[in-house]
Amino acid sequence: MRILGIDPGLATIGFGVIEKDNYNFVPIDYGIISTPKDDPFPERLLTIYQAVGSLIDTFNPDAISIEELFFMKNITTGIPVSHARGVILLACYQKTKNIYEYTPMQIKLALTGTGSADKHQMQYMTKSILNLNDIPRPDDAADALAVAICHGQTNQNLVDNLIK
Repeated sequence: MRILGIDPGLATIGFGVIEKDNYNFVPIDYGIISTPKDDPFPERLLTIYQAVGSLIDTFNPDAISIEELFFMKNITTGIPVSHARGVILLACYQKTKNIYEYTPMQIKLALTGTGSADKHQMQYMTKSILNLNDIPRPDDAADALAVAICHGQTNQNLVDNLIK
């Protein structure tokens, strides 16, 4: 089963594509989508929309997992990211209905066994689960891979049925 994980953002959107083979995770590709801050806001959203659609066309995922937004301090800075996340969801929904959303706590719990894991623990577990030599960079790409792994970990019955 191929899973596309997405870490939403406006300036930087992380993506990670993994293959779930029985109980093993294999990294396929990961990276970021960037939007220049000097571009008009609608143009940045269009860039995100087109790039996410292109990722889906390129990798043809069986499932797409997206991190839900969580704001602790300043909701005002979260509003543009919320717009970008909406565009990401739209692009995904137009290509497939197999979209799954996970909170940061769910992702941490799936990878480390605790919902209070710090960033370093998450990066280490992502590296370990994917058998990578180094922690994936940039951080947004590592986060997206973690979202994809979370889906594979928490939807084991679904994954097992699709493999058969």
